Amino acid sequence: MIKSDSPNILKEIVEAKKLRLKEKKKALSLSDLEKSIKKSDYPLNFSGNLMSNQMQIIAEIKKGSPSKGAFNIGLTVQELAEIYSSNGASAISVLTNEDHFLGDINDLKLAHEVAHKNRIPVLRKEFIFDPYQIYESRAYGADAILLIVAMLDPNHLKELMDISKSLWIQNLIEVHDENELQIALESGAEIIGINNRDLTTFNTTLETTKNLANLVPREKILVSESGFKNKLEIDSVKSYGVNAVLIGESLVVSDDPGKKLRELL
Repeated sequence: MIKSDSPNILKEIVEAKKLRLKEKKKALSLSDLEKSIKKSDYPLNFSGNLMSNQMQIIAEIKKGSPSKGAFNIGLTVQELAEIYSSNGASAISVLTNEDHFLGDINDLKLAHEVAHKNRIPVLRKEFIFDPYQIYESRAYGADAILLIVAMLDPNHLKELMDISKSLWIQNLIEVHDENELQIALESGAEIIGINNRDLTTFNTTLETTKNLANLVPREKILVSESGFKNKLEIDSVKSYGVNAVLIGESLVVSDDPGKKLRELL
């Protein structure tokens, strides 16, 4: 199902996700999802919102992580989405993974309802390997989805990208090293996400973006993910040609996420 040389944490997450998908498919069929999609509005332009001379921020709704547990945010998904929407976020990322990040697919729907009123696109952050998950993403309001090169072989990646395209969903293709970046570029990826977190050691360093950014063609949209705590760090990656940064933990654990977001812009 996923690459044999994927980091162990990805294999663990996918195994748990397979069990959940089995139950989801019993409760809500693919044809049910297709019916919902036919009734929904067209997705917003995720990539368009990231194109600017100014650094853009994708603000993430994230309830917890495998290494740090629950964040005890104290705000609802709707409240956080409204705060992000009204304080300068160009897009909102919603982490929907249940077992390792304490998310839920309904969080995507709730964020979508708030964000779309403000014409802000929503990214579904999930470990996607099954076409069903893409239809599910579209039915619950995603404008874009994350696809992780570290867990998908090139043919599988391309298959999922083609399905996304057929549903008018854009893809943020996540890479961690030069080999993965090459696979992403050969797949035709338009939006490249460089994850600064090593999925084997969990160490985070902005050097990852520094080392890979100059290998990304300038016509691509480049997103740097993870590890940002202040504006100085954000400014440092802007010089590498980064269009946007994805920030989650620094915002959700802040006493005032709106103020924190404004400080980062």
